[in-house]
Amino acid sequence: MRLKQFVSPDMGENCYFVIDEETNKAIVIDPGAQGEKLCSVIDAEEITVVAICLTHCHFDHAGAVMDIKRHTNAPIFICKGEEETAGSTVYNLSAMFGRPFTIPYDRVLEEGEKFSFGSLVFSTILTPGHTPGGGCFYFEKEGVLFSGDTLFCMSVGRTDFPGGSVSQLTDSIKNKLFTLPDNTRVYSGHGNDTTIGFEKEHNSFIY
Repeated sequence: MRLKQFVSPDMGENCYFVIDEETNKAIVIDPGAQGEKLCSVIDAEEITVVAICLTHCHFDHAGAVMDIKRHTNAPIFICKGEEETAGSTVYNLSAMFGRPFTIPYDRVLEEGEKFSFGSLVFSTILTPGHTPGGGCFYFEKEGVLFSGDTLFCMSVGRTDFPGGSVSQLTDSIKNKLFTLPDNTRVYSGHGNDTTIGFEKEHNSFIY
């Protein structure tokens, strides 16, 4: 696995390219901004994008989705329960920030559903709470989790947006993410990476 991270200059959102080193096939996780820049990297490094995967459909995680879709023709994946957020400019917050858009997704990932590209495989973990259909992408063999805005380094995602739920978020983290191995490396939607073990010991938002 080769990982490239891009941070949005406005919202500090993390976009990730997860690349299979043997084939140069990749998924793009949460392309929130800088579509032209992301497309130029795809071209320069001759990356074959096989899917655009959204942990959730808030505007700051999906603002460059259509740029990449048009450039690569890769399908857009969302997680089950996120359909309304994808289709609503209110739920995805894009109307609030003056650039309303919806997300024409191609595939809805179910709990436990796997997707492979090259030698890499991730499984889908549905983690509602930040949004009704938020999810995480878990590469078990590599010990890597992309947690979106569910779990941050010593913090958690907000629950005061439409469809958010404190109880659901807490349940998602405690009963799903915190059951993963402690050495699982967590790459979140904002901020620095962390590990499951560190968050179990130090994250004061989960009790």
